[in-house]
Amino acid sequence: MESTAEYVRRLIRSGSRAYKSLGQVFLVSDQAIEGIVEASTFRPDVPLVEIGPGLGVLTRALAPKVEKMWAVELDSQKIDTLKKELQGLPIEYVHMDALELNLKELWGDQKGYLVGNLPYYITSPLIMHFLDQGDILSGMTIMVQKEVADRIAARPGSRTYGVLSIAVQVSAQVTKVMDVMPRDFWPAPKVTSSVLRLDLRPYPGLEVDKTKFFRVVKAAFSQRRKTLGNSLSAGLALDKEVVVKELNMAGISDGRRAESLSIEEFQIVTKLFYS
Repeated sequence: MESTAEYVRRLIRSGSRAYKSLGQVFLVSDQAIEGIVEASTFRPDVPLVEIGPGLGVLTRALAPKVEKMWAVELDSQKIDTLKKELQGLPIEYVHMDALELNLKELWGDQKGYLVGNLPYYITSPLIMHFLDQGDILSGMTIMVQKEVADRIAARPGSRTYGVLSIAVQVSAQVTKVMDVMPRDFWPAPKVTSSVLRLDLRPYPGLEVDKTKFFRVVKAAFSQRRKTLGNSLSAGLALDKEVVVKELNMAGISDGRRAESLSIEEFQIVTKLFYS
């Protein structure tokens, strides 16, 4: 088999392009592809979907390992290339915006697996779109901008810890697999990427309604530089004295900031105001 770099060079010489408007860059590193495949925890009989296959550098490594996979691509020209280059492999091509993809329409109520090099400009909405379909996903291996990966994996007390960190960690165990350098892509982006594995599972011990929980989380982070008493008062439209009293009674200082609270502490706050 051609190396990834040789494969991409050949397709570029034959007219394939990376469209900036779609956030396209092509992975050219065999090492990165091996890392993504090895990190993914799907079995051969598990339905597999790849988001944004592009020229198929990852697709051609994944498809021989499964009985059936779907490749979801918005660029019709890339689908034409994939059909020509990857003939004979068990791939069904889906020409659509991944933000509109309903996984149940692909494989019903089975639990499948998702792999993708997610476009930078819609990374967070895509992640949340598929976490919302977590009842039919066992996990995801995704490549995202390193800055976003750091936010997703951040722990309480970190300056990168925020709503995205909590939203993902409530739905999945996050494992950072590797960083991928700009030189590993063509054209080379200006930022480093990271590969994450998300093993989907219910958060252990989550005892509150998720809608109310995230109302509190978003209120707390809505004025990140302000103290918890101020941000919750403004975000939940509650009297500050009431907020301060309730927090202190629960043993949480109103002078703390949102990024210092763990998921467990946010649950306590949710119970305070939505019991």
